[in-house]
Amino acid sequence: MNSDRPQTARPRLFGTDGIRGIANQEPMTSETSLRLGRAIARVVGDDGAGRPARGALGRKRTHRRRILVGKDTRLSGYMFETALASGICSMGADVLLVGPLPTPGVAFLTRSMRADAGVVISASHNPYQDNGIKFFSGDGFKLPDEWERRMEAMVWDGAYDAHRPAATEIGKAYRIADALGRTIAFLKSAFPSHLTLEGLKIVVDCANGAGYRVAPEVLKELGAEVIPVAVEPDGTNINLDCGSVYPEKARAALLEHGADLAVCLDGDADRVLLIDERGELVDGDEVLAMCAVEMKRAGRLPTGAVVATVMSNMGLDIALREHGIGVLRAAIGDRYVVEAMRRDGHNLGGEQSGHLVFLDHNTTGDGCLTALQVLALMTGREKPLGELRRIMGKLPQVIVNVPVREKRPLSELVQVRSRIDESEHLLDGRGRVLVRYSGTEPLARVMLEGESEDEIRRLAQGIADAIQTHLGVPG
Repeated sequence: MNSDRPQTARPRLFGTDGIRGIANQEPMTSETSLRLGRAIARVVGDDGAGRPARGALGRKRTHRRRILVGKDTRLSGYMFETALASGICSMGADVLLVGPLPTPGVAFLTRSMRADAGVVISASHNPYQDNGIKFFSGDGFKLPDEWERRMEAMVWDGAYDAHRPAATEIGKAYRIADALGRTIAFLKSAFPSHLTLEGLKIVVDCANGAGYRVAPEVLKELGAEVIPVAVEPDGTNINLDCGSVYPEKARAALLEHGADLAVCLDGDADRVLLIDERGELVDGDEVLAMCAVEMKRAGRLPTGAVVATVMSNMGLDIALREHGIGVLRAAIGDRYVVEAMRRDGHNLGGEQSGHLVFLDHNTTGDGCLTALQVLALMTGREKPLGELRRIMGKLPQVIVNVPVREKRPLSELVQVRSRIDESEHLLDGRGRVLVRYSGTEPLARVMLEGESEDEIRRLAQGIADAIQTHLGVPG
């Protein structure tokens, strides 16, 4: 048994969006990251099920495996980048280091550079003390569950040890100098060539995160006057009072400068919230509605339906039904949205939080690309965002987050279940109740929709209080 491997019980490493935790505490340690690097290098050496991978005409692949690694701007990113690269190289694979780059940029480069896998070091919208690791397969999509299970087993049992190469076959690490330029060119190609952003004034809040260079440059090159916000990362200020988790700073800049739009990215720039010319927030549901209607009008919505999640407002269903567009609901998490899209052939889907997936362009949520699709709609229709968003009316929605010390099945909590049943009975088809645990944080989320905000707020708080009684964090 290797001495560098934990001997305690084997907890789950992978959540709904990779691995996440406090930097320098398990599982987000250098030691575990090194083992994950070895595991991903081993998994991509076969077909994901332990069989040798094959290339063209079914011939055995002989090229050295290549794994692309990107990160956001967190201080701990340097540590994890080095550990992952070391693990990958120790298994005879090469590492392509792209530095700070949006998660969707890593997905794009993984497939465009024909890498065997991609790795992103990021905790998305979380504070800088947290970090995470998520993996893409060579086609730019998140790793299948079965691959993650194999990697997790390798981390604990060290199955890759028997496959360590000789000293002459250890991998190398390379810096990809033009990763930024490639990503900018890709994003610009998603904007219609006959349109321009000239004459538009745009605030772009990059959350001091991975999009701090890409997003402003793309908008400038397309002709916009750009007012940058939170574009000076120092390793500790990612998502700090800025970006999609705190859009107030961007809103203030928009009103001060009389801008046409504000773009608020999160730390790894895979999601976006927009602010219209009047200073009102525009969420992912509203963007999904306006883009779906435009795509159907242009004949670019082949299934006549979109994929949303269980958190999406019922107003989305009502708005799209009027245009003959169906709404399918997936579990929370962009990976589940994408799975549903790929399974049934849909090319548009997204989450209320601002993860929008345009499969005609990219394989994962992309905040910059989403902003460009909305800007193309604004310029093509010659209408401000405040007018375009009127396509959807929202039902009042209340979300209460309850910090929890454990995630026990809600069905086991009699008082909580009773409160939920009572709320559903009182709403009587005029709204809905959704109670779930966060996939990335120790939180229970209570969401209610209905005609009366006062009523649903009272009901939501009742459910939240019951959860707090059983599972709440002391103090």
